[in-house]
Amino acid sequence: MSARVAVSKMHGARNDFIVLDARKQSVDDVHAFARRWCDRRAGVGADGLLVIGTSARAPVSMRVINADGSEAEMCGNGVRCVARYLDERGEGAQLEIDTMGGLIRTSVIERGEVYQVRVDVGEPQIVSRDATHPQSAVVVVGNPHLVLFRETIDAFDLRALGEEAAAEFPGGINVHLVEVDSPASLRARHYERGAGLTMACGTGAVASAVAAAARGDVRSPVLVRVPGGELSIEWNGSGHAFMTGPAVHVFDTQL
Repeated sequence: MSARVAVSKMHGARNDFIVLDARKQSVDDVHAFARRWCDRRAGVGADGLLVIGTSARAPVSMRVINADGSEAEMCGNGVRCVARYLDERGEGAQLEIDTMGGLIRTSVIERGEVYQVRVDVGEPQIVSRDATHPQSAVVVVGNPHLVLFRETIDAFDLRALGEEAAAEFPGGINVHLVEVDSPASLRARHYERGAGLTMACGTGAVASAVAAAARGDVRSPVLVRVPGGELSIEWNGSGHAFMTGPAVHVFDTQL
């Protein structure tokens, strides 16, 4: 019988994860583990697996394994969950976390049943505008995002758009439909590589706000309303962007 490992179920704006602290225990194959336990019908159910590990350049590292077993560079909602997980275990309210998308700095700004965590996601890069799709932008926030602006976002088949974009961009891309509500707020829907439709995408919310600000549609701070809640994005037109949002602990178990 295989050894059981302790995990936590957490979510950020209902973008949900299984959190595994691999510094204390490990599994032979994290990709197979993610496919097995992220399954919503036969497992715990989650958009992805967050693996906490060691790093030579930061106190900890975070790997992001999608529900289909593929690996992502970064996860904005996930890194807030990891920040809460570590804070609750006495590892500090302010941390630097090593990811494939770069070093990410997190700050716990409110504790309680719902933590609020502010994240320095680094400097977003607007790669292109209106290149492949009208009213679009490609923005890299540790990982790649295609932002599609529409007057209303509810009527579109986002899954089909995401699958179509996966064929157009080598390595795939996260796709976001964005509707500008006001100079201070957006609505967004998300399709993520390896997970499909999700209730929230943290780096996608940053990409959406950055793309909208570059168009002159909004100004910082921007409230991004997603299916699972709200995220606040700060970006002044250059330099680093910041995201603030919830981190929720759901339960602990052994798998």
